[in-house]
Amino acid sequence: MMNVGNPENAFNLAAIPNDGVGLARLEFIINQFISIHPMALIQFDKVADPATREKIESLTYGYKNKADFFVDKLAQGVAKIAAAFYPNDVVVRMSDFKSNEYKNLIGGQYFEMDEENPMIGFRGASRYYNERYRDAFALECEAMKKVRNEMGLTNAILMIPFCRTVEEGKKVIEVMADKGLVQGENGLEIYMMVEIPSNVLLIDEFGEIFDGFSIGSNDLTQLTLGLDRDSFLVSHIFDERNKAVMDLIRIAITKANKMGKKIGICGQAPSDYPEFARFLVECGISSISLNSDTVIKTTIDIKETEKSLGI
Repeated sequence: MMNVGNPENAFNLAAIPNDGVGLARLEFIINQFISIHPMALIQFDKVADPATREKIESLTYGYKNKADFFVDKLAQGVAKIAAAFYPNDVVVRMSDFKSNEYKNLIGGQYFEMDEENPMIGFRGASRYYNERYRDAFALECEAMKKVRNEMGLTNAILMIPFCRTVEEGKKVIEVMADKGLVQGENGLEIYMMVEIPSNVLLIDEFGEIFDGFSIGSNDLTQLTLGLDRDSFLVSHIFDERNKAVMDLIRIAITKANKMGKKIGICGQAPSDYPEFARFLVECGISSISLNSDTVIKTTIDIKETEKSLGI
């Protein structure tokens, strides 16, 4: 599988031998094709700056309901990726901007607070049920319904990032169901990112809520080692091959397999380190999602590893 962000590249990338997309990022689509904070479209009256209002008016020209602009553009972007790789699975991660990144969107300054450390702040699942962002998440859900139910691209699997607790997972599933995204209906599966140590330690309980998992090795590494990978002062310590990180990954894969749940990985490590990809295969991982430029080379290496293991 491979990681895909830009819908414009999807059909070209689909020509590379693959089993689908392990990570389709909404952030690229929102940044490049929407550019506006979703709450600025829902609550346009709160945007006071004339220049900002003019930008929003220009981008949403022809839309009586500005929120429809967000839904349409997001659905079109995801649909292009899902169509390019159909009928293979395309795992679509719901938005995972940090608050500072949301603030940089047009109109974002009216809806985002400054955080000391956005990396572990108001992001991922915690936004989806919070009144500050819940209405915006409803637009994401509407876009995903359009992709799956109207366009027929049921190969799109939805994935929840940065879900800190089991209770948080239940809340998100309830919100999604309330917006018409019900697990099992029309074959809908909802996965969860395993990127926080609590996700590994309680994976059995998370497995009662979600249909599958994908390991996010970047966040899992920084949270296991207690560092901010964006800080140049400590970034040299960041290494997914650290024994503590690899032990957690092994535990997650073993337990997911025991539950009969699919578990993949969409972090950077398998693309950067061939030995890490081999380690994942030896652990029994279901799938590995790679950067497009490393797919062929790493896949050949994985096949050789599987052959040596008799898989």
